[in-house]
Amino acid sequence: MSSDPWGRVDEQGNVYVRTAEGERLVGSWQAGSPDEALAYFERKYQGLEAEIGLLEHRVRKTDLGAKDAQTALEHLRAQVTEAHAVGDLASLAERLETLSGEIESRQAERKAARAKAQDDARTAKEKLVAEAEQLAESTQWREAGDRLRALVDIWKGLPRLDRKSDDELWHRFSHARSVFSKHRKAHFATLDAERESARTAKEKLVAEAEALSGSVEWGDTASAYRDLMARWKAAGRAQRDAEEELWARFRGAQDVFFQARAAAFSERDAEQGENQKLKEALLVEAEAILPITDLKAAKAALRDISERWEAIGHVPRDARPKLDGRLNTVERAIREAEDAEWKRSNPEAKARAAGMTGLLQAAVDKLQADLDKARAAGNAGKVAKLEAELAGRQALLDQAQKSLQEFSG
Repeated sequence: MSSDPWGRVDEQGNVYVRTAEGERLVGSWQAGSPDEALAYFERKYQGLEAEIGLLEHRVRKTDLGAKDAQTALEHLRAQVTEAHAVGDLASLAERLETLSGEIESRQAERKAARAKAQDDARTAKEKLVAEAEQLAESTQWREAGDRLRALVDIWKGLPRLDRKSDDELWHRFSHARSVFSKHRKAHFATLDAERESARTAKEKLVAEAEALSGSVEWGDTASAYRDLMARWKAAGRAQRDAEEELWARFRGAQDVFFQARAAAFSERDAEQGENQKLKEALLVEAEAILPITDLKAAKAALRDISERWEAIGHVPRDARPKLDGRLNTVERAIREAEDAEWKRSNPEAKARAAGMTGLLQAAVDKLQADLDKARAAGNAGKVAKLEAELAGRQALLDQAQKSLQEFSG
């Protein structure tokens, strides 16, 4: 005879399971030892336990329907009650009772959820209808049309209500869409007429633009193209195909003119660049006059340089101030030298010469200080300007000092 806490095998091979009500015969075993018999019927218990575990998982972790869950539960209850197995059958029965309560709770929850889903669906559909009716009066055709299509998709994804309620809400929803569609068709019919008018107007503008494309009156024609562009924008849009074709012609005519103008300006810029180089070479000659040792010769040299300067022609606009400034420095030096020459013969000039020398020395010192600051700051433009001014002032100072020496002599 062999036994364990939940069952035993008697000497005749009968296998019993122990329950709260007492022992119950679950089978017999003649093919092996009592331990093998108990192991066999324990495996049957384990199989039953596994089925219950699977049902628990399905109820708690999946969307198994209440009806299917209850059917499976009743089947397992019958199996446990009549089980030909050895093990804690009472605990299996308790698990099934617990699971039964969970199924009932789940069923109640799902019923409440279905009721809430119906209420939510009604509320959602009423909101969709209200939004659709508001959109029906919109003139934002694309945005409103896209939104109405999106509302249809949302509607399709909502649960159906009772037939009467669903039909009534759908009728209002559909009517709102129809009203919007009617308004949109009327709007685009008007728009088509406006686009046809725009096409006619733009064809005339294209003809004008093409007639101007060969002009070499750069300023007047550029102004005319700006006027044409303003009129183009004011004319409105034609149908897309016509608009694209007309715009390509209009833009092409402008491109022909502006490319020709750009080429002409490029040629002009190249010429002015060469003129700049020539004037820079003249400046080297002019600045070589300083310091002035022979006023008459300096004036003659400057006259010759000035004549050649004027004959060269225009230079780039951004280079003009610097070039003129450098030449003006030389001219100013000669004028000041002339003044100094005149003053040298003046009885009162000697006293003033000393004062002028002091002033020029102060100016040179100040320019030198400003130049040092500009160099330290890395301001190349200011450095070049101050260097030119300093050279001129230094030349004047040298001249003044020479004049003062002459007075002293």
